[in-house]
Amino acid sequence: MLKYFGSTLWLFFHLFQHGATSAPNTNCPPKCQCFSSTKVMCSQESLRSMPTNTSTQVKELIVMTTGLMHLSSTMHYGPHLTKLVFVNNLLSHVSTTAFDHLTGLEELEISGNHWLEHLNPGTFGNQRNLTRLMLNFNKFKSLSNGLFSSLQKLMTLQLKGNLISHLPGQIFQNLQSLRVLDLSLNRLSKVEGELLSGLSQLESLRLGYNRIDVLLPDTFHNISKVKNLYLQGNRISHLPRGVFSHLEELEELNLRGNLIANVSSGTFPSSLQQLDLKDNRMAWISSDLFCGLTSLSHLFLSKNQLTDLPEAVFRNLTALQHLDLSKNQLILLPGTIFQGLRELEFVHLQNNNLSSLEAMLFEDQVFLEQLYLSDNSLQMLPPGFFDTSAHENVMRLRRNPWHCDCHMIYLYDYMVEHSHLVEDLSNVYCKGPISLRGQSLVSIERDQLVCPSNISSRASAVPFNCSVEERPHPGKCTVQVIDDNMTIKCKVTKGRPLSLKVQFQEGDSNPSEYILKKDSPQSESSQCHTWTINPTV
Repeated sequence: MLKYFGSTLWLFFHLFQHGATSAPNTNCPPKCQCFSSTKVMCSQESLRSMPTNTSTQVKELIVMTTGLMHLSSTMHYGPHLTKLVFVNNLLSHVSTTAFDHLTGLEELEISGNHWLEHLNPGTFGNQRNLTRLMLNFNKFKSLSNGLFSSLQKLMTLQLKGNLISHLPGQIFQNLQSLRVLDLSLNRLSKVEGELLSGLSQLESLRLGYNRIDVLLPDTFHNISKVKNLYLQGNRISHLPRGVFSHLEELEELNLRGNLIANVSSGTFPSSLQQLDLKDNRMAWISSDLFCGLTSLSHLFLSKNQLTDLPEAVFRNLTALQHLDLSKNQLILLPGTIFQGLRELEFVHLQNNNLSSLEAMLFEDQVFLEQLYLSDNSLQMLPPGFFDTSAHENVMRLRRNPWHCDCHMIYLYDYMVEHSHLVEDLSNVYCKGPISLRGQSLVSIERDQLVCPSNISSRASAVPFNCSVEERPHPGKCTVQVIDDNMTIKCKVTKGRPLSLKVQFQEGDSNPSEYILKKDSPQSESSQCHTWTINPTV
C-alpha cells in the first residue's frame, strides 16, 4: 500500500502529544477511535466501508490506512461535518454524489491513493464552503474542466505528486479566493498565462519538480499578488526578460536545480526577500544583476560554476543576512566585495578554490555569526581577519592545506582562545612544513610555528658530538628570530654526549664563542635535551 504522510495528520500527532485517549463513547463506530465527541479517526486495514452511526456532534473525521476502495453515494453524513480526510487508502473510485450531503465541509483531503486516476466534474458541486482541498500523491494524469467550478471560497488547492502533464486553460477559472496553489511533483512541461488568468488573489504558487523547460514572458502576468513562487527542480535554461516584472509583491523566488546559465539584469522584482539560484549552470554574473534588491535578506548561489565575482555585485544588498556561495570554483574574492553589507550574519564559502583572503574582507560585518571556509586552498588567514567582528563567529576551517609556519600564529592564537567556535577543530590539519604535515593545528606547540631564516638552511651544521647517522635531520631543527632573540631547537631521538658551539661576530672584531655541553646520559633510555640558546648569554 502506498504510504503518504500528509500535513493533515497533524490532528493524529497533536492528540497523542497532548496525552489524548479514546473517549469512552458507546456510540463510537467499530474500528475507530473517538478522541472526543467531535474528533474521530478510523485506521484499520480490515475496514472496507465507511463507518456508520457516527454522532451528529462529529466535526472531524479521518480515515487512514484502510482497505476502503470506493466512495459511493451512500455516505450518510450531514452538514455537521467540517473536516474529512482520506489518507493512504485503496481508493480507486469516487462517486460524483459521494459528498452531496456534506454541505458544511471546510476542509477535504483525498491523498495517497495508488489506484485513483480520475475525478469527474460535479464531485465537489455542493461544497461551496470548502476552503482547503488536498488531492496529493494520487495517480491523476489530467483534470477535467468544471471540477472546481463551484469552489468560490477555496483558498488552498494542493495537487502535488500526481502524474499531471497538461491542465485545461479554464480549470482554475472560478477560484477567485484561491491563495495557495501547489502543482509540484507532476509532469507539467509548460504553464501558459491563460491557466492562471482567474487567480487574481493567488499568493503562493508551487510548480517545483515538474518538466518545465520554457517560461513564457506572460506566464505570471495575471497573478500580480503572488508572494511565493517555487520553480525548483525543472529544466528551465532561460528567463525571458520581464517574466517576473508583474510580480510586484513577490518575496520568495525559488529557481534551484534548473539549467540556468545566464540571467539579465532587471530580471528580479525589487520586492524580493529570498532568491534561490542554487544548483544551476551560472559561470558568470553581471555586476548589476542584483541592483535594486534592497529588501533581499537571503541569497543562495551555491553549486554553480562561478570562478570570480564582480567587485560591486552585492553593493546594494543592504538588507542581506544570509549569503551562500559554496560549491563553486571561486579562486579569489575582491577585498571590498562585502563592503556595506552590515546586516550579514551567515556566509558560506566552503567547497571553492580560494587560496587567500584579504584581512579586511569582513570589516563591515560586525554581526557575522557563521563563516564556513572548509574545503578550499587556504594556507593561512591574515592577521586581523576576525578583529572587526562584535560577535563570536562559528567557523568551519577543515580540509584546507594549512601551512603551519609563523604566518599561522594569528589563526592559531584565535583558535586556542575561541576553540568552542571552530567546528570539528581536531580535523584542522597542517599540510606543511614537512615536519608538521598531518598534525592537527591545535596539537602542536605555538613555538613550532616558525618561518625559515637566513641560517635555517645551515641548521644541520650545528656541531653535535653525535655519530653521523644519529645527527639531527635538518627537518627537526628550527630557528626562530623574534626581535633580538634567536632560538634554535633540535630534537634527537637518541641521547649522546654532545656540545653546541655558537659564534658571534660584530663588525671586524674577533668572533666570540660560546659552547654548551651535555654530559653522557646516565641510561640508554635518556634522550638528548632540546637546547635553547640566547645571544645575550
